[in-house]
Amino acid sequence: MNARRLIPTAAATVATALGIATLSACSSNSAAAGDTGKFDVVASFYPMAFLAEQIGGDHVHVTSLTQPGQEPHDLEISAKQTAQLQESDAVLYLKSLQPSVDEAVAQSEIKTKIDAASLTTLEEHGNEVGGHAAEHDSHKGEETGGKDPHVWLDPVRYAEVAQGVGTAFEKADPDHAADYKKNTAALVKKLDDLDQQFKDGLANTQGKVFITTHAAFGYLAERYGLTEEAINGLDPESEPSAARVKDLEKMAKADGVTTVFYETLVSDKTAKTVARDSGLKTDVLDPIEGITDKSRGKDYFSVQEANLKALQTALGSK
Repeated sequence: MNARRLIPTAAATVATALGIATLSACSSNSAAAGDTGKFDVVASFYPMAFLAEQIGGDHVHVTSLTQPGQEPHDLEISAKQTAQLQESDAVLYLKSLQPSVDEAVAQSEIKTKIDAASLTTLEEHGNEVGGHAAEHDSHKGEETGGKDPHVWLDPVRYAEVAQGVGTAFEKADPDHAADYKKNTAALVKKLDDLDQQFKDGLANTQGKVFITTHAAFGYLAERYGLTEEAINGLDPESEPSAARVKDLEKMAKADGVTTVFYETLVSDKTAKTVARDSGLKTDVLDPIEGITDKSRGKDYFSVQEANLKALQTALGSK
């Protein structure tokens, strides 16, 4: 991921003075981030906004820095978004996913800063994640890795984050602590149930290896005994080398891979090229970085259930 440059502080100050702190919100298309009469939370992108809404319920007003349909890795913080951070009660973000958000949060004076990455454990992931022996890889040195931020795709890690967010909300807004605690427990229960769905649904499959556009599903693969082979690394905009594509084609044939998965917020060109050259099918595996009309569901849970069905089909669920 490329480092992002923050809008100058002077521009943010001007934006604040002009009062142009409006943004597309999860609960409203255009609403101020501060002074709403509720606990005002700015979330960096959809998985964080979803947590805030589920845990906060009627007591919170949530706005998202990332517009629906926008690839979150590419977010550039604007002056009015920087101003929103200053006016809100809390910010919920995932450090290392969006560098411009990280920098804006670090420079803001907001009292409650909740970094989801600090509420669970992050692992080093490259192009290949999981139990596969990588015997087909002839260019291992080309695999790019780093701390993988895609923790929300693992229901267990996402539940850990939810618990931490709930505790932070209770501390920051103690008048509604009991409701935050209750809502957090309900959300964690739903995530536990989702975890069981994945365990049961992927326990007996003919194959265990799947190919994706970029390495977003490493935690999910590790959780359920699968192997993710990514065309690109953690950065969805990176380009694979010819050697990497050749390795994928060899691996797909050796391991009986049937499907190359792509996603809706980035180009599917490379995925479809690899699939065509290898004689494979294509399908969507959604990293749930945003909900749009193209999403196979209206929220995190319904899209995850669609992801499970797609994996079951591709892997040959017995």
